[in-house]
Amino acid sequence: MSWALGPRTSPGGRRRLVPVTSDGDGGAPGRVVVVGAGMVAHRFVESWLRRAPEDGWSLTVLGDEPYLPYDRVHLSEHVGGRTVEDLAMAPAVWDDPRVVLRTGDAVAAVDREARTVRTASGSVHPYDTLVLATGSWAWTPRAEGTDLPGVFSYRTLDDLRGLMAWVRDRGAALGRSVRGVVVGGGVLGLEAAAALQTLGAQAAVVEFADRLMAVQLDAGGGEALRVLVDDLGMEVRTGAAAQRLVAGPDGAVARAELSTGDVLDADVVVFSTGVRPRDRLARESGLAVGERGGVVVGPTCRTSDPAVWAIGECASFEGECAGLVAPGNAMADVVVDRLLGGTAVHSRSAEGTKLKGVGIDAASFGDVLGLTPGALEVTFADPVAKTYKKLVVSDDARTLLGGVFVGDIDLYSRLRPLLGRPLGADPAAFLTPEGAGGAPQTELPDDVVVCSCANVTAGTIRGAVSEHGCTSVGEVKACTKAGTVCGSCVPLVTTLVNTALEKAGVEVSRAMCEHFAMPRAELLALVRQDGLRTFSEVVAKHGTGRGCAVCKPVVASILSVLGVGHVLQPDQSSLQDTNDHVLANLQKDGTYSVVPRVPAGEITPEKLAVLAQVAQDFGLYTRITGAQRIGLFGARLDQLPTIWRRLVDAGFESGQAYGKSLRAVKSCIGSAWCRFGVQDSVSMATRLELRYRGLRSPHKFKVGVSGCARECAEARGKDVGVIATEKGWNVYVGGNGGFTPRHAELLAEDLDDERVVQVVDRFLALYIRSADRLQRTAPWVAGFEGGIAELRRVVVEDSRGLGAELEAEIARHVDAYVDEWRATLEDPEKLRHFVAFVNAPDQHDPDLSYTSLRGQVRPARTGDVQHHDPRVARTLEVVP
Repeated sequence: MSWALGPRTSPGGRRRLVPVTSDGDGGAPGRVVVVGAGMVAHRFVESWLRRAPEDGWSLTVLGDEPYLPYDRVHLSEHVGGRTVEDLAMAPAVWDDPRVVLRTGDAVAAVDREARTVRTASGSVHPYDTLVLATGSWAWTPRAEGTDLPGVFSYRTLDDLRGLMAWVRDRGAALGRSVRGVVVGGGVLGLEAAAALQTLGAQAAVVEFADRLMAVQLDAGGGEALRVLVDDLGMEVRTGAAAQRLVAGPDGAVARAELSTGDVLDADVVVFSTGVRPRDRLARESGLAVGERGGVVVGPTCRTSDPAVWAIGECASFEGECAGLVAPGNAMADVVVDRLLGGTAVHSRSAEGTKLKGVGIDAASFGDVLGLTPGALEVTFADPVAKTYKKLVVSDDARTLLGGVFVGDIDLYSRLRPLLGRPLGADPAAFLTPEGAGGAPQTELPDDVVVCSCANVTAGTIRGAVSEHGCTSVGEVKACTKAGTVCGSCVPLVTTLVNTALEKAGVEVSRAMCEHFAMPRAELLALVRQDGLRTFSEVVAKHGTGRGCAVCKPVVASILSVLGVGHVLQPDQSSLQDTNDHVLANLQKDGTYSVVPRVPAGEITPEKLAVLAQVAQDFGLYTRITGAQRIGLFGARLDQLPTIWRRLVDAGFESGQAYGKSLRAVKSCIGSAWCRFGVQDSVSMATRLELRYRGLRSPHKFKVGVSGCARECAEARGKDVGVIATEKGWNVYVGGNGGFTPRHAELLAEDLDDERVVQVVDRFLALYIRSADRLQRTAPWVAGFEGGIAELRRVVVEDSRGLGAELEAEIARHVDAYVDEWRATLEDPEKLRHFVAFVNAPDQHDPDLSYTSLRGQVRPARTGDVQHHDPRVARTLEVVP
């Protein structure tokens, strides 16, 4: 009898084994022998045990390494203390009496006629079905001296253990830090360099290509990665090859001579220059082998011998050998399915790669170089935060073709499953700083593969919750195996699980991050209650570890809400986001914008003259913003204090265009001038802006005030909208524009001026108290328990008795308000932030270049006539 997987009982659900009349490759598998005991072989055994019939078979796995199959993806963690036992992959599979594992005994020969394999120890194992899972071996380029003591590959546990012993003993013998050279700047090469540093050695990386991770990253991503690698203290040499290794007096490697003519001192050299398929057994037994190596297989993973199959890195499918674990696991599943009577086939899919174990975030998937005909590339680079993001999409900007992420890879796990599918949103919305905090949500169809390593779909994950009763991410991982290999999909798995649990009525953890087990609102309440004033105090009492890029800005915002000092004071400046860190918005070329506050868009001619003169003196691009302010663009970091000194002296203050706070209050001209106006909207807008200026919040918020129902200020598209009536003012809340526009909802009607301020005070204070990190008012209002009706009872009717307390919080803010730029200019210590180069404070970036457009400057692009700094707009040729 043969077996196959029956139909799913629900979308994404599991399938049961059912007996079938085979039209596939099945039959009685009998004696199955697997040559190789790596990760893919382990996957084959796991898959076999889940699906195989109770009897009629035996399974023997033969490995040449003396260990249980181990997690090679996380091999570098052995340097950090993870034991061999910790790395072992689910050893319980070897407890089945029908499964035999023999380690440390390599297969020497395959006799296909006799259907036997012979190991190095001389034992012979007959088979009915043979599965080759021999993997690959580390390739070392031809170079003199590669056989010297102190030269290693970086592939196996023995390689790593030998390297660890050498660095330890060599350092002891030399009495100093060991100098290491890693040849190869790919993923494994960088992991090897990080391992050397963990062992206390110095590390230099030599890469033949012009950039690190040349296969996985484009030029921009490679350069961003290089900056981060430099920050780790690693020396990087690109465009160079190791031509010769030279021994020292004791015969061990002492230096590496490069193709560039440079010489690097080297007490240890690690080669990580790629792998080659281990296909010797296939060649010697007469199986078909590809031109570039590897055992030739088709979609069924069967070789040229019907009784022999090949999976993983040793298999050549469509002329290529996959170097990742995910395709190998998929092949293992296909072979199991075929042996049990199924009709599964293997197909090539573009996989993703994620850098691990280095302390740097870098990942990519799909067409990273944009080689697809008509492909469009959308990029965002933040040189201060040292991040780089790129999406490659089809010519209509709809289909996702690839992605590159360096420094911030939060989007990687979310978007990789959508490769080749509609993105569902403007690509730029995912990459900009606004999008990074609240990128468009993408509902994954059930058939989308979320975990490529284990080939687990979104539907299977949802089914684990709805059908199999899993109530945590850990249980879902154990049930489906999703996220148990490389781990890059865990954030997306977590989102899917939590969403499914919420739909099932199960309470879900709202931990802010791994360092704080509570959401932002709860942490704010605790910090207020305990009177904590520094991040160190907060994390010591209510968190763990040292914090991260998620929780640090949140705590900084909480401390600002509670009035704990200036954002750039020593114990807070390191917590801030990129823009807050220098009180300005970073632009695409590394310069900054200067946006002073202009309440209600009302400005005197004298102040206009100051802005004009500053823009002219510094050669800045000038524009009226959508928030009725004047933005000056192109200021260098070192110029910001000088510019702001002139603006502050003229009576301007920070418009906080950089902060998670009030941006501006937009207003129409109102009853003072407009023949339709029924209330003085400019006066009301000015009053609100001066009241809420500098008010830190979970996200930015905007206010609009319209003087009549014609709504020229677009108040219902704002977080708070105030619209005039014949009797007073109506207040609307929870609106926003942007990628997902939402009209604000009516909160209160026909209020007088004082009552407007009271209601808005309460609304904003309650929002700041209870919203999650980076949550706009629109989703907060939409998710408020009881809806807008309950929010109206709480805020307008004061049903919970919180009104006075909420008003007092805003009053404290108003009393304590200090302009951030004025305070910065008065403190020499804070001004130390504003230098381009720490070791050369009087210099600035010499590579900034500009061209002219419509009489003003803009950053130059390739092919433009460029004018290097200093920029003086009136000297540039005007382009029509």
